[in-house]
Amino acid sequence: MRAVARTVGGVVVLAVLLSGCAAMMVETKPTLYERLRVVDAAGVPHQGRAAISLVVDDFVANVLADNRINARFKGLKPPEVFKLKANLSDQICQAAGGPCAYLGRDMKTAHAGMKITDAEWNATVEALTKALDKHKIPAAEKNELIAAIAPLKGDIVGQ
Repeated sequence: MRAVARTVGGVVVLAVLLSGCAAMMVETKPTLYERLRVVDAAGVPHQGRAAISLVVDDFVANVLADNRINARFKGLKPPEVFKLKANLSDQICQAAGGPCAYLGRDMKTAHAGMKITDAEWNATVEALTKALDKHKIPAAEKNELIAAIAPLKGDIVGQ
């Protein structure tokens, strides 16, 4: 009887230990922030905040080159462009699950009185998509990022 009790007790302890190990072995999917990887013009790979900054640089260049939306940005001085890029990088980093925190104004306040149209929003999303495509961001990550920022539309368009 004691041998049976020891065997049952041992099996229970083993089951508890194995379930704990199994729980520790569960892999979590890397965040979008961790999955964003780009290669710069010199062939150097970047990920995380550095990758986001490269995409944002091209995104802003695309916006400034797009006659549908660039009039809103033409008067920006270099320090204002730098601040815009930093805020965009923080927003994207935060939306992608990275360690950044966007500390700028909320979108409703930042865009109050601008009366941004759906067409302008769409042109801006196209500019971002073009930057993501340039850096060969895979479709899954591109779609995930656009979906993460899509909820901002209501606080930007028509304000």
